[in-house]
Amino acid sequence: MRGGAQERHPILLGSTNPGKLREYREILGGLDLELVAPSDLDPVPAEPAEDAETFAENASAKARGYAAASGLQTIADDSGLEVYALRGAPGVRSRRFFGDEASQEERNAKLLALLDGVANRSARFVCVTALASPDGNVELFEGEVHGEIAELPRGEAGFGYDPVFVIAGDGRTMAELSSDEKHRISHRGLAGAKLRTRLSAGA
Repeated sequence: MRGGAQERHPILLGSTNPGKLREYREILGGLDLELVAPSDLDPVPAEPAEDAETFAENASAKARGYAAASGLQTIADDSGLEVYALRGAPGVRSRRFFGDEASQEERNAKLLALLDGVANRSARFVCVTALASPDGNVELFEGEVHGEIAELPRGEAGFGYDPVFVIAGDGRTMAELSSDEKHRISHRGLAGAKLRTRLSAGA
C-alpha cells in the first residue's frame, strides 16, 4: 500500500464507485480496522468482471477477485433496483441497463420514460455484500428496501437511482434522506449493519 501506513486490520473495499466507497466508510466507521480502496494499492488491481445472473454471484466474484489480487480481506457488493412493472429490471444490470456510458441523470430519465402512464410503480432496492478472504472463503450479507418509483426525481443526496425511489411508509426518496437516515433503512445500510456485526465479532 502506498504511503507506508501501518494498518492494524486492513480491509479492502472492492469498488471503484465513489458513492459506494463513501457509504461503506460511513457504515463501518468507528471499527478497529483500516478501510482501503483499490486506488490505494500499488499496483492497483484490475476490477473483476461483473457478469453473473444474481447479486450474490456478482458480489462473491468481485470480493474473491479483489482479495486474490490484493492478499487482503475484501468487502464488495452488488446491488440494484428491481421494478415490478419491468419484470425485475434493471436488476443485476442496474448500472448498465441503459448503456455503459449513460449518466445517473440519463438512467433516471429513461427509467421514468419506461414507466410513463404505468399505475403500479412498485419497486425494491436489493444489496448483497460479500466478505472474502484471500483463500477464497466468502460470507454474504443481504438487505432490501421496498418502495415505488417517483413521478419525478427528488433530492440531492445519494447516487444512482436514489432520486427516483420513494421509500415505502416514508414518502421521501432515498436522495432526500441524510446519510444517517439512509444507512438505517437502505438496502446497503441493512446489509452493512449485518457486516458490521460480523466484523465487530472478529475473525
